[in-house]
Amino acid sequence: MFWLKKVLSQLVMPIPLTVLLLLVAALLWRSQRQLLLKFGKASLSLAIAVLLLCSQSQVSYWLTDSLESRYSPNNQLKTGSCVVMVLGSGNLEKPGLTAVQQLSATALARLSEGIRQLSLGQGCTLVVSGYSGGQQPTPHASIMANAAVELGVNPANIIKFDQPKDTIEEAYALQQLIGQQPFTLVTSATHMPRAMSIFTQLGMQPQPAPTNFIAHKGFWWRLDAEQLHASQRSIHEYVGMIWLNIKGLKQHTGETI
Repeated sequence: MFWLKKVLSQLVMPIPLTVLLLLVAALLWRSQRQLLLKFGKASLSLAIAVLLLCSQSQVSYWLTDSLESRYSPNNQLKTGSCVVMVLGSGNLEKPGLTAVQQLSATALARLSEGIRQLSLGQGCTLVVSGYSGGQQPTPHASIMANAAVELGVNPANIIKFDQPKDTIEEAYALQQLIGQQPFTLVTSATHMPRAMSIFTQLGMQPQPAPTNFIAHKGFWWRLDAEQLHASQRSIHEYVGMIWLNIKGLKQHTGETI
């Protein structure tokens, strides 16, 4: 079910949706039936519209900033014992690369902010998360932990969750560790609204520390892949929030997008 929802959710993302619409248009373009031919032309027009709109800077900014503007950067000093939770992202495994070099840009941005949050307190614990993804032997949490050590974090102050596959499972894992204790939640700014909703629905007390802000305005006439990528990430979050509102939290099932 987890992978089925992952695949189905991709069908509403701009790039996979555009490819799907183009394939439909190609299959129906020479149809002898007028209705099918019209459907093929409509698919082509829709594919072009999706690609143009999601690559356009104003549309991309509107989609992304509406998520990122909900929470400001966290510069609050921490008193007493504190926990900083960095949500997982992605990495590659390649011989000869350090752990830091294996992290994706998103994962590195999250980890860097997590380490900055540690510096705002004394004796804070860093929690990193992420499973192996089924395609590599080392869990993402282990790569994150090794990267944190390379960046100066004491290994004794790091806790790894190497089983969670998504944010809901990460939230349950942390709840079992700290209960209702307040903690600092670090994730991408686009993902923060959905992550905050998940943790607070469990009765937890996350203090948001968003990072990896990607919303930016550009020339209205310029179309580029960076804006398309930002649009896709934002749409992924909107779809995830809709799914969360419909299904709610399903304990230990990982039912989220």
